[in-house]
Amino acid sequence: MPEKKTNSAKGTRKRAVAPIDTSFGHLQPQALDIERVVLGALMIDSDAFTVVSELIRPETFYDPRHQKIYGAIQSLNLHEKPVDIMTVAEELKRSGELEEVGGPAYIVELSSHVASSAHIEYHGRILAQKFLARQLIQFASMIETSAFDETVDVDELMQKAEGSLFELSQKNMAQEYTQIDPIVKQAHELLLKAANNQESGGLTGISTGFTQLDKITAGWQPSDLVIIAGRPAMGKTSFALSLAKNIAIDNRVPVAFFSLEMNNVQLVNRLLSNVCSISGSKILSGQLDPSDWERFDNNLRKMDGAPIYVDDTPGLSVFELRTKARR
Repeated sequence: MPEKKTNSAKGTRKRAVAPIDTSFGHLQPQALDIERVVLGALMIDSDAFTVVSELIRPETFYDPRHQKIYGAIQSLNLHEKPVDIMTVAEELKRSGELEEVGGPAYIVELSSHVASSAHIEYHGRILAQKFLARQLIQFASMIETSAFDETVDVDELMQKAEGSLFELSQKNMAQEYTQIDPIVKQAHELLLKAANNQESGGLTGISTGFTQLDKITAGWQPSDLVIIAGRPAMGKTSFALSLAKNIAIDNRVPVAFFSLEMNNVQLVNRLLSNVCSISGSKILSGQLDPSDWERFDNNLRKMDGAPIYVDDTPGLSVFELRTKARR
């Protein structure tokens, strides 16, 4: 007797299986109902995408089907096309993903349970938090696996972990718009500060120690990126050390100095030469006359407790430098 077939056409449709984080034995953080609500709201309100576009990305969604559907909605918005049930289904069909997400019926189902997009920002933030939690779990699992590997250098692993965690926080940090009023107030305060500091050349930042440079920059400002360029042996390091001395020793503002060429002792010798106004060759050879020794002793006291930190790690990468600077 032929075996009875129990699988109907409806029953054979594959259901998306939620992955489980086997390393911890728990279902990963997710909010599938909210994912459906967000997608439905995006298809009934053309303005909703602008509200959540900075909060969520396709990978923010836990269900792979929802990732594809949001990707289609995102593509339509980027190309300034209308977004509704029909256009989303057509976009998914064009990319060959319509049947993978459950067909047109699932697209209709998503929008049928949503009355409005009134709370879409709140819902979007929930999805973003769930996504960040999953990323943290993945990050912790990676660190755990690496820590058990005896061939891995622990110091390098710690630097990698710190850098990865920082990048994770930056990647998931939505940049908020700032209303212009507080910015105008801040600019006004800087103007008043410059006007009241005319005796020092209108400084609003930290003095470089070089009058002409201060006139151009008004002192070192927060978030400044200043590049010192020149041919070899033109005095770039000496100039940078002079700046470090003026900032850390004269103004007592912390300075980190990374050197990929000279070691710590060589750098400090050059710094001593600068601070004490003594020839570098004299300091290297120890051939100081009585007046040199007097200047050396007097100026050495200025360096006591100066907040200047030197790192001479050879072959330091930009990633490692950034990690150390954050500390």
